[in-house]
Amino acid sequence: MKNDFLISVRNLKKYFDAESRLFRRTELFVHAVDGVSFDIEEGSSLGLVGESGCGKTTTGRIIVKLEKPTAGKIFLKRENVTDIDRAKQFAYHKKVQMIFQDPYEALNPRMTIFDIVAEPLNIHGIGDREDREERVAKTLHEVGMSPAEAFLFRYPHELSGGQRQRVAIARALILDPIFVVADEPTSMLDVSVRTGVMELMMELQRSYKMSYLYITHDLAVARYMCDRIAVMYLGKIVEVGDTEEVLANALHPYTQALLSAVAVPDPEVKRAEPRIKGGIGRPVNPPPECRFLQRCPKAVDYCKKNPHPPLVEMSTGHVVACYVTVEKK
Repeated sequence: MKNDFLISVRNLKKYFDAESRLFRRTELFVHAVDGVSFDIEEGSSLGLVGESGCGKTTTGRIIVKLEKPTAGKIFLKRENVTDIDRAKQFAYHKKVQMIFQDPYEALNPRMTIFDIVAEPLNIHGIGDREDREERVAKTLHEVGMSPAEAFLFRYPHELSGGQRQRVAIARALILDPIFVVADEPTSMLDVSVRTGVMELMMELQRSYKMSYLYITHDLAVARYMCDRIAVMYLGKIVEVGDTEEVLANALHPYTQALLSAVAVPDPEVKRAEPRIKGGIGRPVNPPPECRFLQRCPKAVDYCKKNPHPPLVEMSTGHVVACYVTVEKK
């Protein structure tokens, strides 16, 4: 493991019970995250991309300690933080924060904006009332809510969607974290507001020298926001590489299908339908072979007779999990 990796995840797994414990007859588990590994360098961002239900959000929730992993390890600056005690976890949350997807659900409607943003300071016992007011006002100003005094004692329902998301970002940043999991922070916003929030997050990353795990299903957003991309399908990472390399030279059939589905702002452009077939496979006790097998247009007999392929480096920093692609190298 390199010294400059801020976050390293190794063989992370999370299985959920698929049936009631009371009437259980068989061992059925949803393999939400199944053997995920990746690294994020200090000051950089990794985009975790894939369709809904592939395990992106669960991966982020495990990293911020909202879910306990079934197996695997998480390292923060080379320190194993997978199973830390309550005291260490308290300190860990000062360094690692999360921006949730839905600003309508993430903010308590009974709390003022000041109380929402100041809550982490209260929990960690940082500063007195005056210090907290000053720090909250400064952070609100940094996320583009100026003058801050006009927002401090308003309630979430009095704000627009973009303003709510900025409050959610301010709450995540108030403790000066070094790593932030951003779970589709612009997906609930109007298109006219998204660019402003994305620009804000990039500027804050430079100012705070943070690293991001940016969870999204939108490759265009990932290209704008992230240095590297990891493509996830049914709990498995199937391709990882530098953003421009993956988008220009996608190697996995699933990544290629995602790219073919990206909208082009030109009505004259004719694009072929993605060649993938069928529907998403079953995440409950999935078979051992490649997760994408039943939908893959390139699958061969070898794919059917062997376990899910490992990630193989095809060029510097660009890895893919596909027997057919590796064989053609």
